[in-house]
Amino acid sequence: MTSIPPNDSTQQPLKASDHFNDGKYHLLLAATGSVATIKIPNILTALSHHPNLSIRLLLSESAVEFLQNQSREQPSLQDLTTIPNVDGIYRDADEWRKPWVRGDSIAHIELRRWADLMLIAPLSANSLAKIALGLSDNLVTSVVRAWDTTGMIDAPRPGIRHAWGERKVIVVAPAMNTAMWNHPVTAKHLKVLGEEWGVEAGGWIDVLRPVEKELACGDTGSGAMRDWKEIVAHVESKLGLSTVNGG
Repeated sequence: MTSIPPNDSTQQPLKASDHFNDGKYHLLLAATGSVATIKIPNILTALSHHPNLSIRLLLSESAVEFLQNQSREQPSLQDLTTIPNVDGIYRDADEWRKPWVRGDSIAHIELRRWADLMLIAPLSANSLAKIALGLSDNLVTSVVRAWDTTGMIDAPRPGIRHAWGERKVIVVAPAMNTAMWNHPVTAKHLKVLGEEWGVEAGGWIDVLRPVEKELACGDTGSGAMRDWKEIVAHVESKLGLSTVNGG
């Protein structure tokens, strides 16, 4: 199968209000341009057993390149739509399906409103820098830039609890080459996300720091994305999803 084209006319524009009372937890799963994007199918499959979970996948154009049906672990985007709980896949072009007119929905706003939790796994060095600097030049970073950092804009949905109180959180799992991880600018960007905006400081960003291992490029050291099973367990815990018998 080939991957979903940028402007798939079969996917209707999202209106968050249509899903306000659906009784499901909403996970916005994003991936940016790191080889760790190949773990997205594992994450989706592991979360597919929860009947009370809806997932929408958001991919940067660089991330799309890792999911082009190259191998069994790198299926096409079309294949990902067959995984239970995957209710939509979004790319940059979905922001501009047609020339905008007043009254049309705005993709990055609707995705923010819809999400109870956003998970960016992997978060590349480039996207980490963009987020820390407040840049919003694609759909992923636009959602992050438009996030309700105060907890006062997006109304709580009935029956949906948030582990961090009324404020919705973005969980990020950085992944990059060891040299990129060790670059001094990375520490500055992580300080913004983890300390200035971090949940421990009362903020809205939860950082799952990388681990040390041999990377896909052959280098050995820190920078590899946290094990996808740990990421899944973290999401299940924060959303209050039962892990007994997979759901």
